Amino acid sequence: MSIIGAIANGAVSSGYTAYQGAYGAGMTGTGTAHEAEGAKAILNPGESTKANPGKRVSPAECETCKNRKYQDGSDEMVSFKSAQHIDPRAAAARVRGHEAEHVSNAYKDAAQNNGKVLQASVSIKTAVCPECGRTYVAGGETATKIQYSNEDNPYTKAKKAMNKQGLLGANVDLAG
Repeated sequence: MSIIGAIANGAVSSGYTAYQGAYGAGMTGTGTAHEAEGAKAILNPGESTKANPGKRVSPAECETCKNRKYQDGSDEMVSFKSAQHIDPRAAAARVRGHEAEHVSNAYKDAAQNNGKVLQASVSIKTAVCPECGRTYVAGGETATKIQYSNEDNPYTKAKKAMNKQGLLGANVDLAG
């Protein structure tokens, strides 16, 4: 089983202290007098600047979403072994691709060790950002079941012997 999940980087801040001038990088608007007094930088470009009811900031200004990182917690050699930031708009595809690596590894392991993949499933987890209220991909989980055949195992030998006894004489051609 594999789990990749989002991890928050640092504490959630309740306000911003860094302000830029009206014509600074990442600013919106046309440079009105209100913006010149102190406007907030856009941390997540392309997101709505409207704050959700009951939330402190809009998705465009959310520090938590800007700093969210993903890291794999399994012992397999796959992507995301070290914490990495993913653009929130691309997180679903990247997490699905990562979980597909685990499924591919399961099939490869089964093929190399005389096994058969009985089941492989991927679930993508979502959560709601406590700061801006945006739903984001929080991680994913892959579950696989592999059956390995072991001909030297005494239980396998006994099972085959019982199957042989049950099948003897089951298909008799008396017409011929």
